[in-house]
Amino acid sequence: MKVTLLGTGDAIGTPKIGCTCENCRTAWEMGRERLRTSILIESESHNIIVDTSPDLRRQLLSVRSPYINAGIWTHGHYDHFMGFGDFYRVQKPPQMFAAPEVLEYCRSIFSFLPFSGISVQPYRPFSLYGLDITLFPVSHPDAPTYGIRVESDHHVLVYSSDTRLDIPERSLTCMEGADLLLLDAIAPAGISINKHMNYPEAIDLASILKPKQLRCVHMSHLVPWDLPYAGTDFEVFF
Repeated sequence: MKVTLLGTGDAIGTPKIGCTCENCRTAWEMGRERLRTSILIESESHNIIVDTSPDLRRQLLSVRSPYINAGIWTHGHYDHFMGFGDFYRVQKPPQMFAAPEVLEYCRSIFSFLPFSGISVQPYRPFSLYGLDITLFPVSHPDAPTYGIRVESDHHVLVYSSDTRLDIPERSLTCMEGADLLLLDAIAPAGISINKHMNYPEAIDLASILKPKQLRCVHMSHLVPWDLPYAGTDFEVFF
């Protein structure tokens, strides 16, 4: 299993349009960006995308335009699924896996783009290209939202998706034992956004889960570039 962070930003991305804060100025001066969060997983010569961000076209071109065989949607918020339209007249739309209510909502938006959708029940693992994948509910009101656990023969990836800290106990169990843990960390210390964890909360959760590696994702333009464990666009693991 090979994992690439296609984006590590929040719904707005960094730099933020029209913003002159220190982090956005640094982004312009240093040529840095945080595209909207999405993940590419490669296994058995197949490519799986986790969430189809609005930056999808650019993200895939940046990794040499892989053919996407399948995808997983964590929830039905704009920044996590609207890029699916970029497959229109480009390739056969990938087969998409999601919890029933997420799949139903996303399908209603893409009525112009027929695709094969597989409804997945939380906590019930399914197999895909040599990987065992489990969706688990997290806490991101008011949208039904699911983290994912992906296991290969050698590594375990866990992605929290968008969530507050009050994650169900059963889901926390699913998040243990990760070789790579990706956690929502939308804001720095001192700033709280009700539907997300901030950076200190993500670090606290990681200290409980004890992954081998941690990266924070879904970071807003408020998050400084040099924080420990901050994910970087196109960073590769395994």
